[in-house]
Amino acid sequence: MQFSGFIRKNKLMTVAFTSFLLMSLSGCLPSNADSEASSDSAAEAPPTAVEVYVVEKQTVTLTTTLPGRTVAFRKAEVRPQVSGIIEQRLFEEGAEVEAGQQLYQIEPETYQAAVQTARAYLSRAQANLVTTEAREERYRVLLADRAISQQAYDDALSEYEQAKAEVAVRKAELETAEINLRYTRVNAPISGQIGKSNFTEGALVSANQAEVLATIHQLDPIYVDVSQASKELITLRQQIMQGLVRQEGSIQVSLELENGTEYPHQGELQFSEVNVNENTGSVMMRALMPNPEQLLLPGMFVRTTFYEGERDNAILIPHRAVQFDRQGNASVMLVNADNEIEIRPVITERSLGNRWLLGNGLEEGERIVIAGQQKVGPGAKVSIAEKQKD
Repeated sequence: MQFSGFIRKNKLMTVAFTSFLLMSLSGCLPSNADSEASSDSAAEAPPTAVEVYVVEKQTVTLTTTLPGRTVAFRKAEVRPQVSGIIEQRLFEEGAEVEAGQQLYQIEPETYQAAVQTARAYLSRAQANLVTTEAREERYRVLLADRAISQQAYDDALSEYEQAKAEVAVRKAELETAEINLRYTRVNAPISGQIGKSNFTEGALVSANQAEVLATIHQLDPIYVDVSQASKELITLRQQIMQGLVRQEGSIQVSLELENGTEYPHQGELQFSEVNVNENTGSVMMRALMPNPEQLLLPGMFVRTTFYEGERDNAILIPHRAVQFDRQGNASVMLVNADNEIEIRPVITERSLGNRWLLGNGLEEGERIVIAGQQKVGPGAKVSIAEKQKD
């Protein structure tokens, strides 16, 4: 009896535990009503907010910014044209000099003596010419009277012609001596700023020596040389020919200096080379800049901006709206009329400031995402957080 009572007691405990377990599990599972409420909540989640830019057509000024180097408008290397000892240096290093201004004096005594000698030789030759000329005239008369032989007259005529030639030679020698004397005064060939002197008083210099005495740079105006890719130059010229870009007058140029400040004067493009560098695929261009304050010195690095022309009906979009894949293909996220995201390929022609100039891909009035791209994908519903024009 005791054993059967024990069995009944165990069965009752098992039933009670099972009932408790079922009640606990039923409390953890969601009801049908709760499941439906959760689904409705997910379906009613608000669209992702994004910022957009509204595409519009406008007239833009096309510019190209390229690195450049300044080059002196003129450069003259001052060299001696006669040999001798430098007697004086007649300029301050770094000063402005004028064309024709004397810079050095080479000891002139030797060349003065050469001039005097040449003059003496010329005087002797001229005196001999007078004598031979008189003899030739006298012999001509005697020959007509048959008082002398033809040979005697021919000899007199020959001496006269030689005397004339001798005078011409002596005149040339005198002129050369006078030129060499003038060359002892070393003058500035151009106006400009002269650099340091490589020779001092007492130094021996030689005609046509390799080392220059000094160098003069004309700095106002000044050149700026830049290189542009031939591909970009061809594209611009084609757009001008097709009427897409309006270009009036000369191409204006502005500069940014090495310290980041804007150069206060504008210049213009002088010319571009007629051949392409085979190694770099670029074309050298040269701009002419006014330089009255001489802020620009030869060899300086500058950022050069060329104003190429005007383009009507251009479409510019912010840099941050454009995404590039690994192949370099550009695209934007477009918000369509249903406020859904579409991926639209575009062609970027060039960067102007913080915007891309497009070749094609977008129309005026379309909306593109400029913020929030990482939160949405194709087909996603979005709401417009802000419409921006710039």
